[in-house]
Amino acid sequence: MKELRKRFERFCLRNRNKGIPNLMMWIGIGNVLVYVLTAIDPSRLVYGALTFSRAGILRGEVWRLFSYVLTYLLDVSGVQMILAMISLFVYYQFGRLLESSWGSFRFNLYYLTGLLLTDLFGLIIGSGVSAVALNLSIFLAVATLAPEMRMLLFFIIPVKIKYLAWFDLALTVLMSALYMGSYGFLSFAWLLPIVPIMNYLLFFGRDIRNLLPASMNRRRQSWRAAVRRPNVHWADGYRSKTGERPYRHKCTVCGRTDTDYPNLEFRYCSKCSGYYCYCIDHINNHAHITEENRQNKSNI
Repeated sequence: MKELRKRFERFCLRNRNKGIPNLMMWIGIGNVLVYVLTAIDPSRLVYGALTFSRAGILRGEVWRLFSYVLTYLLDVSGVQMILAMISLFVYYQFGRLLESSWGSFRFNLYYLTGLLLTDLFGLIIGSGVSAVALNLSIFLAVATLAPEMRMLLFFIIPVKIKYLAWFDLALTVLMSALYMGSYGFLSFAWLLPIVPIMNYLLFFGRDIRNLLPASMNRRRQSWRAAVRRPNVHWADGYRSKTGERPYRHKCTVCGRTDTDYPNLEFRYCSKCSGYYCYCIDHINNHAHITEENRQNKSNI
């Protein structure tokens, strides 16, 4: 599984600039347009044509599998409308953060996976779905990547984002319990708040531990160290036939490796044509390798 995840990350890195850039910006603009069109048309014809409907999808209205993400502002009313508009802007900011970290391709894939999981579950149980829980998966992703980042609660109180993630997860569990109490366990309606955030579980795996309290992580690390006690100097006395010690990362420019320099950071350049690693001193200070350069080197 670890090797499969590495291959997936390499694939996303090679294609990081593909896909739809600024996806959440376009979704936000689409929500505003749909809201304006629905306000002009009291019959709510546009809203009715875009919401998720299993009967409509089975009749061939396949756009409903995706268009319901544009009805986010219309699924609430009253004071909740103001909160929905604020949250839509916040999700746009979170989408920008994820795209800058992952690239457009991986973020698009992340959002699409949650969308398809929601569609599949809605088709199976025949229930209407919305983008509320799906947008929550974006928040959880940012909270996992930057758990110590602070947000202004009510635009006043600074709170670490991981604490807000705990609160949202608690609300999700509470909502599932309410669905279970109202519709029963066998209706599986209680999975409605959970299924849209399963893309978060698929993409992050063990990184979910970033949301755990620091004390729990320390206890877990001390327990693992007591059980395994790995030899951190395993490669000190080993060398290959060429005299080079084994390594995972090696700078293409200076040749330093993570074995010889364990505290040195390494990155992979997305602009080079291929899978080239650079140390932190040369990731922003090197000549990008293109197909033409590679061919010239091979000819020489």
